[in-house]
Amino acid sequence: MFKMSHFHAKNIIKIIIREIIEECANKGQQVSETLVAFIVKAVVLDPRNEFHVDKKLTKYDIQNLINICVYRLLDQNSPSLNTIKMQIYFDMNYAGRNEYLNEHHIVLESNLSPVSRDITDIHAKNRQELEAIYHKIVSFVLLCSGLGASNDIDTVVEATVALQSVFPRSMLASFLSLKRKEKEQQLRELTMIVTGIRLYNKDVGKGGESIDNLPAILNNDIPTTSNQHEAEMELSLNIAERYTTILEKLENGDVNKDLHVYVDLLKEALYNIQQHVVFLRLITSEIITCAQQVEFLQQKFGQQMEELKSIVQDKIAVPTADVYPHFIALSHLWYGFQGEIVLLSVFNSIATSLKPYLSSHAQIFSDNTLGPLLENLDVKTNEQRVEETSSDRIDPSEYKDHNWLFPETTHNFDSLPLQFGGICAYTLIEKNGLLLMGNPKIGILKHNDKYYSFSSKKAAKTFAENPDKYIWLVIEMAKQHAELIQLLELLHQFEPITPYTGSATITSSTTTNKEKGIVRLGTTSDISAQTETHLLPSHIVKSYEWNEWELRRKAIKLANLRNKVTHSMQTKLSHLRRENISQVYLPKQKAAQTKKINTTNVPKIQVIRHGFLT
Repeated sequence: MFKMSHFHAKNIIKIIIREIIEECANKGQQVSETLVAFIVKAVVLDPRNEFHVDKKLTKYDIQNLINICVYRLLDQNSPSLNTIKMQIYFDMNYAGRNEYLNEHHIVLESNLSPVSRDITDIHAKNRQELEAIYHKIVSFVLLCSGLGASNDIDTVVEATVALQSVFPRSMLASFLSLKRKEKEQQLRELTMIVTGIRLYNKDVGKGGESIDNLPAILNNDIPTTSNQHEAEMELSLNIAERYTTILEKLENGDVNKDLHVYVDLLKEALYNIQQHVVFLRLITSEIITCAQQVEFLQQKFGQQMEELKSIVQDKIAVPTADVYPHFIALSHLWYGFQGEIVLLSVFNSIATSLKPYLSSHAQIFSDNTLGPLLENLDVKTNEQRVEETSSDRIDPSEYKDHNWLFPETTHNFDSLPLQFGGICAYTLIEKNGLLLMGNPKIGILKHNDKYYSFSSKKAAKTFAENPDKYIWLVIEMAKQHAELIQLLELLHQFEPITPYTGSATITSSTTTNKEKGIVRLGTTSDISAQTETHLLPSHIVKSYEWNEWELRRKAIKLANLRNKVTHSMQTKLSHLRRENISQVYLPKQKAAQTKKINTTNVPKIQVIRHGFLT
């Protein structure tokens, strides 16, 4: 049996996506690969398109798939398409606080790396070069701290004075003798200390005019931004409430049947505006976290500054061990303020970028269009619906086989993770896709360790009779409306899958019996990594030689055998340990001969004594 490989299946899907992108481009519409991939998945999942994932796709099916996807992508006024675009944009740009701060830190480090290398990799040879390196250190400190512009003369002078107080020019030679990593670490420490000194001087009124008052800026911008987003969210909620009211009447048959043509568009528009509200709530919660963090940083910054003032007071000299830790702590807190500025800017940018995805509302459902539909209708807010149904609660004694939770009997009731984003599943199914928020005060049903809320007591009772049925129906509805997958938080129910496009059933180890004909694609990404050219400082040994004959020549030269005598030594019993051999030159008999043999004779001296005879 011929088996299609996983790699082959992925290539076919890539070809389909590429053809859809080219087709859209030919018709004047540029689309991203991510958007096309999502639309392909949505079209395949929708049972109305009759793409059976348990059967292979023929050429006709593939072409039909391409045509449907192109048609959906070219419908720029479709609320459903705008919702999907909004979801993709938000998923690709929204992340946690720590991820944003880490990314900002990486960008800052990459921008500062050329300046840092100019300091750590250069070896000064004269006084002028030493002075140039010192100026570069001042520039690095200014750029890294973010306290003023590096081209402002007063700021540079102020930073230079602060640096000289902890790192005079006389220490530059010892700094340059350090290894590269040690230089970088000392640069960071100097930056934090100088930053703390300048912040202290600003607080006591001895400089710091170029330093922005970040706490005051944040205290002004956070409420303004929060109020702006809350106003946008209130406007979106008002639009959603109007759509909900019209859809309720249309489902009840209380409006002229000719207006039922608006039902599908109204549902798509309702999903779009509800998704916008969900995203704005997330952003608003992040801004509230920013406000809490700023309040905490201000409190800690004030305490740290007071402790530093009590240590310094009016003293002429203070031990560095007493003040340096406080300067470093001040700089860390100030970097926290800078991080909150970055986060506030990012969240505000994301919220602003969501607005274009709401353009279809004004084009399709203008006030002139909605006005006749809203005649004699009472538009209810979500708060009014909750108030109307709060008194009609579930009686747990009637459902002993179910676990019902209530505010007065459940700890952390308000923080329970409600399924479907708090949407009432019963209303969603029985009202053909109508979104109504559940009222937890009616009672929360715990089923299979998951929690469900309902818009009415009737909805709660009916859902409790057969929860699995409604859960399955919600998933089936999400297949028809792909934007509901994220809106109802059903991503765990829809893993990345692609249709089977081979000529035989797939029997790889990555599939089960129920998953025949489906290729599950893992998440992959193209990444690259690069190491530094020279991790360690360069150290060239000029006396190093790799040539063996050159090494022998040097060895002979060092030995100087012409002036050496071969000899050996032997200690007692050493001959038992190893054989010793010595060699000497044997003695030779030598004689010398002159040209003439001659002798000499010296005079013989005689001593005669006389006068002994008388």
